[in-house]
Amino acid sequence: MNYRHIAIEGNIGAGKTSLAQLLAEHYDAKLLPEAFAENEFLSRFYREPQLYAFQVELAFLAGRYTQLKGLFARELFHDTVITDFTFIKSKLFARVNLQNDEYDLFRQLFDIMDPHLPPPDLLIYLHAPVGKLQENIRLRGRSFEQQIPDDYLERLQQAYQQFLKQDYCKTVIIDSSTADFMHHPLHFNQLTAFLEKDYEFTQHYLAIN
Repeated sequence: MNYRHIAIEGNIGAGKTSLAQLLAEHYDAKLLPEAFAENEFLSRFYREPQLYAFQVELAFLAGRYTQLKGLFARELFHDTVITDFTFIKSKLFARVNLQNDEYDLFRQLFDIMDPHLPPPDLLIYLHAPVGKLQENIRLRGRSFEQQIPDDYLERLQQAYQQFLKQDYCKTVIIDSSTADFMHHPLHFNQLTAFLEKDYEFTQHYLAIN
């Protein structure tokens, strides 16, 4: 496999971390999961989004930058790395969560930091309908996520769909509502077989069945 940095992206509950863990184990790669638990504003944001949106997005911006910058500085060009987030995620969530004046300030900070972080060699985007996302959120049982409304997930879904229209990096799109990488080895094997061939593409929908 020729990819040095594979990033997994998708909406809340799409299965990013589970797939990242499987890929890291399969390829004996370094796994860099997002340190979301270190964001002290996250649970407060879900209780009072209007009050804590700016704080939670700034904390995520700083945290993601610190994680990725440290990774690139030390070892990206020596090992394969799998992440379950990208830096651009900060901008997408901020656009959904912040008021216009807050977002303008946030975007200025993002634009200062973004050029220092190259995009991944490959982005795997996991798409699932909101009903499936909610099912996954319930199953993983994080207490602060249990009251996430459908319309919030819909708005994030739309933000990701707009993002995918851009030429960000080489991207594979997978319907994670039908792909069960954890429990069906054949599904995971289909993905790794694709990754190990040198296909030329900008964006590709990979059907897993």
